[in-house]
Amino acid sequence: QVQLVESGGGLVQPGGSLNLSCEASGFRLNYYSIGWFRQAPGKEREFVTFIRWSGGSTNYADSVKGRFTISRDNAKKTVYLQMNSLKPEDTAVYYCAAGHPDYGLGYKGSAYAYWGQGTQVTVSS
Repeated sequence: QVQLVESGGGLVQPGGSLNLSCEASGFRLNYYSIGWFRQAPGKEREFVTFIRWSGGSTNYADSVKGRFTISRDNAKKTVYLQMNSLKPEDTAVYYCAAGHPDYGLGYKGSAYAYWGQGTQVTVSS
């Protein structure tokens, strides 16, 4: 059974950090690109970042560039999202997704076949 499980969300003050995890099971993670997306209340889902399965190239949304870092540990079947300098506007449910997006299309949610259930991140004082 294919499954992606996010964890590590929570409540953090502005300027703080969180490290999200996305653990995969039921498929070979090292053959899939992984994307992180988020959805805030009343807003559409938006792309955050992704890491390609081959070569490990990454891409980030402008809103998180320089603050967030995606990484993967294929041996542990886990992808991480290190989030620093968090802002209230980062508040959202964060989802990881696995798939094979074509080159340049890693930002498209429709390119991913498998999705996790999401983890809530709240940035507030």
